[in-house]
Amino acid sequence: MHDRGLVTLKAAFENAKQQRHAAFIPYFPIGYPDYETSLQVIASLAESGADVIEVGVPFSDPLADGPTIQAATQKALENGTTLRQCIQAIQSLREQGIQTPMVLMGYLNPFMAYGFEHLVDDACVAGIDGFVVPDMPADEAALFQPLVETAEMGLAHFLAPTSSPQRIRLAAEKSRGYIYLVSVTGVTGTSTGLPDDLVKRIADIRLVTQQPIAVGFGIRTPEHATAVGKIADGVIV
Repeated sequence: MHDRGLVTLKAAFENAKQQRHAAFIPYFPIGYPDYETSLQVIASLAESGADVIEVGVPFSDPLADGPTIQAATQKALENGTTLRQCIQAIQSLREQGIQTPMVLMGYLNPFMAYGFEHLVDDACVAGIDGFVVPDMPADEAALFQPLVETAEMGLAHFLAPTSSPQRIRLAAEKSRGYIYLVSVTGVTGTSTGLPDDLVKRIADIRLVTQQPIAVGFGIRTPEHATAVGKIADGVIV
């Protein structure tokens, strides 16, 4: 049995740093275009050298996501994909021998409906390393955060281009594993270029924390990924 959870996420960023590249963090939802294919895609991402994989839980109102992910998760929902299946999917990938760190990325409603304690327990058993919850601000995580911390799992909180110094401090203090920095205001996958002040924004966050900073949203091309990889600790695609 491998160590899982926060220790695995920390090791992934450390390894990437030692190899002098940013951690590559692809996202893919379970159930698109169907359950079996989504598992094959995630297995391929692991085999292709992903450092961490964000495994998506389809949700009917994905307010942070642009048209591409919306369309994919809508198809997954039409296929009947549930949160329980997403957890089972990761367990099944672990049973196939895939050791790449995996975090479950989903919205608060399905997690609450499942029950936070139940979710964290089942996630531990399945070999999930942490969580990313786009619609749960760091100051509203009081019910979920302690359970994640007790289980020694990761929890990436979000920072936006508009985040105040107080919010930067709060997200830095509460994040476990990495901070998710949104590169643009808006939804995923719609921007055409990277903001000029991204370097300064990362520098501002680094003033208050040693946590790895992974940048997502708006990274559309290999060129974007390369540019972000030079200034951030992780690139989320």
